[in-house]
Amino acid sequence: MSQTPSPGPRYSSAELLDRLVSFDTTSRNSNLELIGFVRSYLDAHAIAYRISTDETGRKANIHATVGGSADGGLALSGHVDTVPVDGQSWTSNPFAVRDAGDRYYGRGTADMKGFVASALASLPDIQAKRFGRPLHLFITYDEETTCNGARRIIEDIRQSGYRPECCVVGEPTSMAPVIAHKGRLVLRVSVRGAPGHSSRPKGGVNAIYAAAAAITHAAAEADRFAAEGPFEDGFDPPHTTVHVGTVEGGTILNIIPEHAAFSMEWRTVPADDFLQEVERFQAFVRRSIEPGMRDGQPDSGFTFEIDNWIPGLSLPPDHPLATAVKHAAGANASGKVSYGTEAGLYAKDGIPTIICGPGDIAQAHRPDEWLAHSQLAACDAFIRRLADQLLG
Repeated sequence: MSQTPSPGPRYSSAELLDRLVSFDTTSRNSNLELIGFVRSYLDAHAIAYRISTDETGRKANIHATVGGSADGGLALSGHVDTVPVDGQSWTSNPFAVRDAGDRYYGRGTADMKGFVASALASLPDIQAKRFGRPLHLFITYDEETTCNGARRIIEDIRQSGYRPECCVVGEPTSMAPVIAHKGRLVLRVSVRGAPGHSSRPKGGVNAIYAAAAAITHAAAEADRFAAEGPFEDGFDPPHTTVHVGTVEGGTILNIIPEHAAFSMEWRTVPADDFLQEVERFQAFVRRSIEPGMRDGQPDSGFTFEIDNWIPGLSLPPDHPLATAVKHAAGANASGKVSYGTEAGLYAKDGIPTIICGPGDIAQAHRPDEWLAHSQLAACDAFIRRLADQLLG
Protein backbone atom coordinates (compact mmCIF):
# COMPACT_ATOMS: atom_id res chain seq x y z
CA MET A 1 0.00 0.00 0.00
CA SER A 2 1.15 3.58 -0.63
CA GLN A 3 0.36 6.78 1.23
CA THR A 4 1.75 10.21 2.22
CA PRO A 5 0.84 12.30 5.24
CA SER A 6 -0.17 15.58 3.60
CA PRO A 7 -3.75 16.46 2.60
CA GLY A 8 -4.22 17.31 -1.04
CA PRO A 9 -6.26 19.79 -3.07
CA ARG A 10 -9.96 19.21 -3.57
CA TYR A 11 -11.37 18.71 -7.06
CA SER A 12 -14.96 18.52 -8.22
CA SER A 13 -16.13 15.51 -10.17
CA ALA A 14 -16.36 17.72 -13.28
CA GLU A 15 -12.73 18.78 -12.90
CA LEU A 16 -11.63 15.18 -12.43
CA LEU A 17 -13.71 14.09 -15.43
CA ASP A 18 -11.87 16.66 -17.53
CA ARG A 19 -8.53 15.18 -16.49
CA LEU A 20 -9.57 11.54 -16.97
CA VAL A 21 -10.96 12.13 -20.46
CA SER A 22 -7.73 13.87 -21.49
CA PHE A 23 -5.91 10.51 -21.37
CA ASP A 24 -6.44 8.40 -24.50
CA THR A 25 -7.08 5.07 -22.78
CA THR A 26 -8.54 3.28 -25.79
CA SER A 27 -8.19 -0.40 -24.90
CA ARG A 28 -5.31 -0.94 -27.34
CA ASN A 29 -3.25 1.68 -25.47
CA SER A 30 -1.45 1.72 -22.14
CA ASN A 31 -3.37 3.38 -19.29
CA LEU A 32 -0.30 4.13 -17.15
CA GLU A 33 -0.43 7.92 -17.60
CA LEU A 34 -3.98 8.01 -16.26
CA ILE A 35 -3.05 5.63 -13.44
CA GLY A 36 -0.11 7.89 -12.61
CA PHE A 37 -2.44 10.87 -12.31
CA VAL A 38 -4.79 8.94 -10.01
CA ARG A 39 -1.87 7.75 -7.88
CA SER A 40 -0.69 11.33 -7.41
CA TYR A 41 -4.20 12.35 -6.39
CA LEU A 42 -4.45 9.50 -3.88
CA ASP A 43 -0.96 10.17 -2.52
CA ALA A 44 -1.82 13.83 -2.01
CA HIS A 45 -4.78 12.79 0.16
CA ALA A 46 -2.85 10.07 2.04
CA ILE A 47 -5.24 7.44 0.66
CA ALA A 48 -3.88 3.90 0.64
CA TYR A 49 -3.94 1.82 -2.54
CA ARG A 50 -2.61 -1.26 -4.25
CA ILE A 51 -1.51 -1.58 -7.89
CA SER A 52 -1.92 -4.71 -10.02
CA THR A 53 -0.85 -4.99 -13.65
CA ASP A 54 -1.35 -7.09 -16.74
CA GLU A 55 1.35 -9.43 -18.03
CA THR A 56 3.01 -6.69 -20.07
CA GLY A 57 3.08 -4.08 -17.31
CA ARG A 58 1.52 -1.58 -19.76
CA LYS A 59 -1.84 -1.59 -18.01
CA ALA A 60 -2.67 -1.28 -14.35
CA ASN A 61 -5.53 -1.46 -11.87
CA ILE A 62 -5.87 0.57 -8.69
CA HIS A 63 -7.53 -0.73 -5.53
CA ALA A 64 -7.82 2.20 -3.10
CA THR A 65 -9.26 2.01 0.42
CA VAL A 66 -10.53 4.78 2.68
CA GLY A 67 -11.49 4.41 6.34
CA GLY A 68 -11.91 1.43 8.63
CA SER A 69 -9.87 -1.71 8.26
CA ALA A 70 -8.75 -2.83 4.81
CA ASP A 71 -11.45 -5.51 4.38
CA GLY A 72 -15.24 -5.40 4.58
CA GLY A 73 -17.31 -2.40 3.60
CA LEU A 74 -18.41 -1.18 0.17
CA ALA A 75 -16.58 -1.19 -3.16
CA LEU A 76 -17.16 1.17 -6.07
CA SER A 77 -15.86 -0.17 -9.37
CA GLY A 78 -15.24 1.51 -12.69
CA HIS A 79 -13.12 0.85 -15.77
CA VAL A 80 -11.12 3.56 -17.50
CA ASP A 81 -10.47 1.94 -20.87
CA THR A 82 -12.62 3.13 -23.73
CA VAL A 83 -13.64 2.03 -27.21
CA PRO A 84 -11.86 3.61 -30.22
CA VAL A 85 -12.88 6.81 -31.96
CA ASP A 86 -11.49 5.61 -35.32
CA GLY A 87 -13.88 6.27 -38.20
CA GLN A 88 -16.28 8.27 -36.03
CA SER A 89 -17.27 11.82 -36.87
CA TRP A 90 -16.80 14.00 -33.76
CA THR A 91 -17.64 17.70 -33.64
CA SER A 92 -14.91 18.33 -31.04
CA ASN A 93 -11.75 16.67 -29.73
CA PRO A 94 -12.91 13.38 -28.17
CA PHE A 95 -10.07 13.55 -25.61
CA ALA A 96 -10.90 17.02 -24.30
CA VAL A 97 -14.16 17.54 -22.42
CA ARG A 98 -16.43 20.05 -24.14
CA ASP A 99 -18.87 21.58 -21.68
CA ALA A 100 -22.02 22.50 -23.59
CA GLY A 101 -23.84 23.95 -20.58
CA ASP A 102 -25.92 20.90 -19.72
CA ARG A 103 -23.73 18.12 -21.15
CA TYR A 104 -20.10 17.06 -21.02
CA TYR A 105 -18.93 15.73 -24.39
CA GLY A 106 -15.92 13.42 -24.71
CA ARG A 107 -14.89 9.79 -25.12
CA GLY A 108 -15.61 7.92 -21.91
CA THR A 109 -17.77 10.59 -20.29
CA ALA A 110 -20.67 8.14 -20.00
CA ASP A 111 -18.79 4.85 -20.27
CA MET A 112 -17.49 5.25 -17.66
CA LYS A 113 -15.07 7.94 -16.59
CA GLY A 114 -17.96 9.98 -15.20
CA PHE A 115 -18.55 7.43 -12.45
CA VAL A 116 -14.81 7.12 -11.73
CA ALA A 117 -14.50 10.93 -11.48
CA SER A 118 -17.44 11.07 -9.09
CA ALA A 119 -15.99 8.29 -6.95
CA LEU A 120 -12.56 9.95 -6.80
CA ALA A 121 -14.12 13.30 -5.87
CA SER A 122 -15.99 11.65 -2.99
CA LEU A 123 -12.92 10.10 -1.36
CA PRO A 124 -11.76 13.11 0.68
CA ASP A 125 -15.29 13.62 2.07
CA ILE A 126 -15.61 9.96 3.00
CA GLN A 127 -12.09 9.99 4.45
CA ALA A 128 -13.02 12.94 6.68
CA LYS A 129 -16.04 11.12 8.12
CA ARG A 130 -13.81 8.37 9.56
CA PHE A 131 -16.34 5.60 9.05
CA GLY A 132 -15.73 2.36 10.91
CA ARG A 133 -15.94 0.36 7.68
CA PRO A 134 -13.90 1.00 4.53
CA LEU A 135 -14.81 2.29 1.13
CA HIS A 136 -12.93 0.50 -1.66
CA LEU A 137 -12.43 1.94 -5.13
CA PHE A 138 -11.56 -0.38 -8.02
CA ILE A 139 -10.25 1.26 -11.20
CA THR A 140 -9.73 -1.36 -13.89
CA TYR A 141 -8.37 -1.88 -17.40
CA ASP A 142 -9.66 -3.80 -20.45
CA GLU A 143 -13.35 -3.99 -19.61
CA GLU A 144 -14.19 -3.14 -23.21
CA THR A 145 -12.26 -6.15 -24.52
CA THR A 146 -11.71 -9.03 -22.09
CA CYS A 147 -12.60 -7.86 -18.56
CA ASN A 148 -9.15 -9.13 -17.59
CA GLY A 149 -8.59 -6.06 -15.44
CA ALA A 150 -11.42 -7.15 -13.14
CA ARG A 151 -10.09 -10.71 -13.17
CA ARG A 152 -6.69 -9.40 -12.13
CA ILE A 153 -8.10 -7.24 -9.35
CA ILE A 154 -10.01 -10.26 -8.02
CA GLU A 155 -6.72 -12.18 -7.89
CA ASP A 156 -5.19 -9.29 -5.95
CA ILE A 157 -8.12 -9.23 -3.51
CA ARG A 158 -7.57 -12.92 -2.81
CA GLN A 159 -3.86 -12.32 -2.22
CA SER A 160 -4.26 -9.24 -0.05
CA GLY A 161 -7.38 -10.18 1.90
CA TYR A 162 -8.74 -6.65 1.34
CA ARG A 163 -12.17 -7.89 0.37
CA PRO A 164 -15.32 -5.74 0.33
CA GLU A 165 -18.66 -7.08 1.51
CA CYS A 166 -20.51 -5.68 -1.52
CA CYS A 167 -19.86 -3.76 -4.71
CA VAL A 168 -21.47 -1.17 -6.99
CA VAL A 169 -20.31 -1.13 -10.61
CA GLY A 170 -20.96 2.30 -12.09
CA GLU A 171 -21.79 1.44 -15.69
CA PRO A 172 -24.19 3.96 -17.26
CA THR A 173 -27.74 3.13 -16.13
CA SER A 174 -29.12 6.68 -15.82
CA MET A 175 -28.68 6.17 -12.05
CA ALA A 176 -31.26 3.35 -12.06
CA PRO A 177 -30.27 0.21 -10.08
CA VAL A 178 -29.64 -2.87 -12.25
CA ILE A 179 -29.65 -6.23 -10.45
CA ALA A 180 -29.06 -8.61 -13.37
CA HIS A 181 -27.30 -8.87 -16.70
CA LYS A 182 -26.84 -11.68 -19.18
CA GLY A 183 -23.76 -13.86 -19.37
CA ARG A 184 -21.67 -13.68 -22.53
CA LEU A 185 -19.34 -16.17 -24.22
CA VAL A 186 -17.35 -15.54 -27.41
CA LEU A 187 -16.37 -18.56 -29.52
CA ARG A 188 -13.85 -18.53 -32.35
CA VAL A 189 -14.57 -21.29 -34.89
CA SER A 190 -11.93 -22.37 -37.44
CA VAL A 191 -12.67 -24.75 -40.32
CA ARG A 192 -10.07 -26.89 -42.13
CA GLY A 193 -11.04 -28.09 -45.59
CA ALA A 194 -8.94 -29.39 -48.47
CA PRO A 195 -7.93 -27.32 -51.52
CA GLY A 196 -8.56 -28.18 -55.13
CA HIS A 197 -9.57 -26.66 -58.45
CA SER A 198 -13.08 -25.24 -58.43
CA SER A 199 -13.86 -27.14 -61.66
CA ARG A 200 -13.59 -30.40 -59.68
CA PRO A 201 -15.62 -29.71 -56.52
CA LYS A 202 -15.28 -33.29 -55.26
CA GLY A 203 -11.52 -33.02 -55.40
CA GLY A 204 -11.45 -31.03 -52.15
CA VAL A 205 -13.46 -29.98 -49.11
CA ASN A 206 -15.02 -26.53 -49.21
CA ALA A 207 -14.35 -24.97 -45.80
CA ILE A 208 -16.72 -22.08 -46.53
CA TYR A 209 -19.60 -24.49 -47.22
CA ALA A 210 -18.89 -26.25 -43.92
CA ALA A 211 -18.75 -22.93 -42.07
CA ALA A 212 -22.00 -21.86 -43.75
CA ALA A 213 -23.74 -25.02 -42.56
CA ALA A 214 -22.64 -24.31 -38.98
CA ILE A 215 -23.73 -20.67 -39.25
CA THR A 216 -27.12 -21.76 -40.59
CA HIS A 217 -27.48 -23.96 -37.53
CA ALA A 218 -26.60 -20.99 -35.30
CA ALA A 219 -29.39 -18.99 -36.94
CA ALA A 220 -31.79 -21.87 -36.25
CA GLU A 221 -30.65 -21.90 -32.63
CA ALA A 222 -31.44 -18.19 -32.39
CA ASP A 223 -34.98 -18.97 -33.55
CA ARG A 224 -35.22 -21.81 -31.03
CA PHE A 225 -34.26 -19.53 -28.14
CA ALA A 226 -36.86 -16.99 -29.23
CA ALA A 227 -39.57 -19.66 -29.46
CA GLU A 228 -38.73 -21.95 -26.55
CA GLY A 229 -36.75 -19.89 -24.05
CA PRO A 230 -35.96 -20.18 -21.21
CA PHE A 231 -37.51 -16.78 -20.65
CA GLU A 232 -36.86 -14.23 -17.94
CA ASP A 233 -38.88 -11.03 -17.63
CA GLY A 234 -36.93 -7.81 -17.47
CA PHE A 235 -34.39 -8.63 -20.18
CA ASP A 236 -34.74 -7.29 -23.73
CA PRO A 237 -35.06 -9.74 -25.38
CA PRO A 238 -36.22 -11.97 -22.50
CA HIS A 239 -34.28 -15.03 -23.67
CA THR A 240 -30.79 -16.20 -24.60
CA THR A 241 -29.45 -14.98 -27.95
CA VAL A 242 -26.77 -16.33 -30.29
CA HIS A 243 -25.07 -14.23 -32.95
CA VAL A 244 -22.41 -14.70 -35.65
CA GLY A 245 -20.57 -11.42 -36.14
CA THR A 246 -17.55 -12.05 -38.39
CA VAL A 247 -16.82 -14.51 -41.22
CA GLU A 248 -13.70 -14.99 -43.31
CA GLY A 249 -12.34 -17.58 -45.74
CA GLY A 250 -11.02 -18.46 -49.16
CA THR A 251 -8.23 -17.04 -51.30
CA ILE A 252 -9.34 -16.72 -54.94
CA LEU A 253 -12.52 -17.80 -56.67
CA ASN A 254 -11.17 -20.79 -58.63
CA ILE A 255 -9.63 -22.57 -55.61
CA ILE A 256 -11.75 -24.66 -53.29
CA PRO A 257 -11.32 -22.83 -49.97
CA GLU A 258 -9.11 -24.72 -47.56
CA HIS A 259 -9.74 -22.44 -44.57
CA ALA A 260 -12.66 -20.51 -43.12
CA ALA A 261 -13.37 -18.98 -39.75
CA PHE A 262 -16.11 -17.13 -37.94
CA SER A 263 -16.74 -15.64 -34.51
CA MET A 264 -19.96 -16.03 -32.58
CA GLU A 265 -21.37 -15.16 -29.18
CA TRP A 266 -24.05 -16.32 -26.79
CA ARG A 267 -25.74 -13.94 -24.36
CA THR A 268 -27.50 -16.10 -21.82
CA VAL A 269 -30.22 -15.40 -19.28
CA PRO A 270 -29.35 -16.63 -15.76
CA ALA A 271 -31.43 -19.79 -16.27
CA ASP A 272 -29.22 -20.81 -19.21
CA ASP A 273 -25.57 -21.95 -19.29
CA PHE A 274 -23.38 -20.75 -22.15
CA LEU A 275 -20.96 -23.66 -21.73
CA GLN A 276 -23.81 -26.11 -22.29
CA GLU A 277 -24.84 -24.13 -25.38
CA VAL A 278 -21.29 -24.38 -26.74
CA GLU A 279 -21.33 -28.14 -26.16
CA ARG A 280 -24.68 -28.40 -27.94
CA PHE A 281 -23.29 -26.48 -30.93
CA GLN A 282 -20.12 -28.59 -31.07
CA ALA A 283 -22.16 -31.81 -30.89
CA PHE A 284 -24.23 -30.72 -33.90
CA VAL A 285 -21.10 -29.96 -35.93
CA ARG A 286 -19.48 -33.28 -35.09
CA ARG A 287 -22.63 -35.23 -35.79
CA SER A 288 -23.97 -33.45 -38.86
CA ILE A 289 -21.11 -31.66 -40.66
CA GLU A 290 -17.72 -33.21 -39.95
CA PRO A 291 -18.53 -36.79 -41.11
CA GLY A 292 -19.21 -35.57 -44.65
CA MET A 293 -16.04 -33.47 -44.64
CA ARG A 294 -13.83 -36.35 -43.52
CA ASP A 295 -15.01 -38.80 -46.16
CA GLY A 296 -11.66 -39.16 -47.94
CA GLN A 297 -10.18 -36.09 -46.18
CA PRO A 298 -9.63 -37.21 -42.56
CA ASP A 299 -7.66 -34.10 -41.58
CA SER A 300 -10.54 -31.75 -42.30
CA GLY A 301 -12.88 -30.53 -39.58
CA PHE A 302 -13.60 -27.82 -37.01
CA THR A 303 -11.58 -26.27 -34.19
CA PHE A 304 -13.30 -24.35 -31.39
CA GLU A 305 -11.63 -21.80 -29.12
CA ILE A 306 -13.38 -19.90 -26.33
CA ASP A 307 -12.07 -16.38 -26.75
CA ASN A 308 -13.67 -14.74 -23.73
CA TRP A 309 -16.55 -15.11 -21.31
CA ILE A 310 -18.33 -13.03 -18.67
CA PRO A 311 -20.67 -14.69 -16.18
CA GLY A 312 -24.16 -13.32 -15.75
CA LEU A 313 -25.30 -11.28 -12.77
CA SER A 314 -28.40 -12.05 -10.75
CA LEU A 315 -28.85 -10.24 -7.43
CA PRO A 316 -32.13 -10.99 -5.60
CA PRO A 317 -34.37 -7.91 -5.74
CA ASP A 318 -34.81 -8.01 -1.96
CA HIS A 319 -31.08 -8.28 -1.22
CA PRO A 320 -29.96 -5.64 1.33
CA LEU A 321 -27.58 -4.15 -1.25
CA ALA A 322 -30.42 -3.72 -3.74
CA THR A 323 -32.53 -2.05 -1.05
CA ALA A 324 -29.71 0.30 -0.04
CA VAL A 325 -28.89 1.28 -3.63
CA LYS A 326 -32.53 1.96 -4.47
CA HIS A 327 -32.81 4.18 -1.40
CA ALA A 328 -29.60 6.07 -2.17
CA ALA A 329 -30.58 6.53 -5.82
CA GLY A 330 -34.16 7.52 -5.01
CA ALA A 331 -35.47 4.65 -7.12
CA ASN A 332 -38.57 2.54 -6.54
CA ALA A 333 -37.56 -0.42 -8.69
CA SER A 334 -34.57 -2.21 -10.17
CA GLY A 335 -33.96 -3.48 -13.69
CA LYS A 336 -32.04 -5.91 -15.88
CA VAL A 337 -29.85 -5.42 -18.96
CA SER A 338 -28.70 -7.63 -21.82
CA TYR A 339 -25.13 -6.37 -22.04
CA GLY A 340 -22.36 -7.78 -19.83
CA THR A 341 -20.24 -6.02 -17.20
CA GLU A 342 -17.52 -6.69 -14.65
CA ALA A 343 -20.30 -7.10 -12.07
CA GLY A 344 -20.81 -10.74 -13.04
CA LEU A 345 -17.15 -11.50 -12.24
CA TYR A 346 -17.32 -9.93 -8.78
CA ALA A 347 -20.57 -11.74 -8.04
CA LYS A 348 -19.12 -15.05 -9.21
CA ASP A 349 -16.29 -14.52 -6.70
CA GLY A 350 -18.83 -14.18 -3.90
CA ILE A 351 -19.13 -10.39 -3.65
CA PRO A 352 -22.80 -9.28 -3.91
CA THR A 353 -22.80 -6.74 -6.72
CA ILE A 354 -25.21 -4.31 -8.35
CA ILE A 355 -24.90 -1.85 -11.26
CA CYS A 356 -25.77 1.83 -10.94
CA GLY A 357 -24.06 4.76 -12.60
CA PRO A 358 -24.49 8.06 -14.43
CA GLY A 359 -25.25 8.41 -18.12
CA ASP A 360 -27.23 6.49 -20.68
CA ILE A 361 -25.81 3.36 -22.34
CA ALA A 362 -27.37 4.66 -25.57
CA GLN A 363 -24.76 7.45 -25.55
CA ALA A 364 -21.82 5.09 -25.09
CA HIS A 365 -19.50 4.03 -27.95
CA ARG A 366 -20.91 6.74 -30.23
CA PRO A 367 -19.38 9.88 -31.72
CA ASP A 368 -20.01 12.90 -29.49
CA GLU A 369 -20.51 10.66 -26.46
CA TRP A 370 -21.92 12.78 -23.64
CA LEU A 371 -22.89 12.84 -19.99
CA ALA A 372 -25.54 15.19 -18.61
CA HIS A 373 -24.51 17.59 -15.85
CA SER A 374 -27.53 16.42 -13.87
CA GLN A 375 -26.38 12.80 -14.06
CA LEU A 376 -22.92 13.58 -12.71
CA ALA A 377 -24.45 15.62 -9.87
CA ALA A 378 -26.86 12.79 -9.10
CA CYS A 379 -23.96 10.34 -8.92
CA ASP A 380 -22.05 12.64 -6.57
CA ALA A 381 -25.01 12.67 -4.17
CA PHE A 382 -25.68 8.93 -4.60
CA ILE A 383 -22.17 7.86 -3.60
CA ARG A 384 -22.20 9.99 -0.46
CA ARG A 385 -25.68 8.79 0.58
CA LEU A 386 -24.73 5.18 -0.03
CA ALA A 387 -21.53 5.55 2.02
CA ASP A 388 -23.54 7.03 4.89
CA GLN A 389 -25.96 4.09 4.75
CA LEU A 390 -23.50 1.24 4.42
CA LEU A 391 -20.35 2.48 6.15
CA GLY A 392 -21.60 4.76 8.95
